[in-house]
Amino acid sequence: MVFKKLRQAMGIGGPQIETTLQDPNTQPGGVVRGEVTLIGGQHDSNIKSLNLALRSRVEVESGDSEHVTNLEYAKVSLAGGFELDDGSRHTIPFEFAIPWEAPLTHMYGRPLVGTTVGLATELEVAGAIDPGDLDPIAVHPLPAQARILEAFGNLGFRFRNADCERGRIYGVNQTLPFYQEIEFTPPPQYAGGIKQLEVTFVSYPTSMDVVLELDKRGGIFTEGHDSFSRFKVDYATVGNTDWESQLNGFLQDAGRRKGFF
Repeated sequence: MVFKKLRQAMGIGGPQIETTLQDPNTQPGGVVRGEVTLIGGQHDSNIKSLNLALRSRVEVESGDSEHVTNLEYAKVSLAGGFELDDGSRHTIPFEFAIPWEAPLTHMYGRPLVGTTVGLATELEVAGAIDPGDLDPIAVHPLPAQARILEAFGNLGFRFRNADCERGRIYGVNQTLPFYQEIEFTPPPQYAGGIKQLEVTFVSYPTSMDVVLELDKRGGIFTEGHDSFSRFKVDYATVGNTDWESQLNGFLQDAGRRKGFF
């Protein structure tokens, strides 16, 4: 699969950028390969820098308000400090390493509504900066992530939404400035106590932390409140566990500790 994008970077007469991805599909810890071609415009251009940057749509809370931004969290420098002659072509191949903690954009083979990951080609020419458009990247689950998500589906949980939130999770070795929450609605056996379940993966090269947040249903005179459960999954042994039973146990234990059930 080849994903290709051509745009005029610096207005009329300026250079153009052609970004080609061999395959936009990847996984956390994977690599996206491709090439960037600079095409000289109607006059010579002084190329200050050419970078690739990974960005995601992230919700940011500030006081009592909330806004959404395309947060940049990984960057690679491809070139800089050279003259691009008018009409010339300069092609640079690249390999872009996807962070292990990158949010998922697909689940159960379908796009995850609410999450975006894009690769921007940023060009700085003397006197002007083009921040770059986003070329979408499809981040699919690691086998261990897919197994956990499959187990929730087998327990009757149904996907509702996904988003990324700026901040850090207590007690987790998190390196990115944000985390993804995948939200599920509970099946009948849990619905009496849990309004929703949010799942967060924080992945590393050989294992991952899984954080579960249970949003308790509030009564007429009480407010709903959250409960957390966290556990580690080893990639090498993930297939040796009955995750349906294990997850049910985690949910029941967390619920009982907070009086959900």
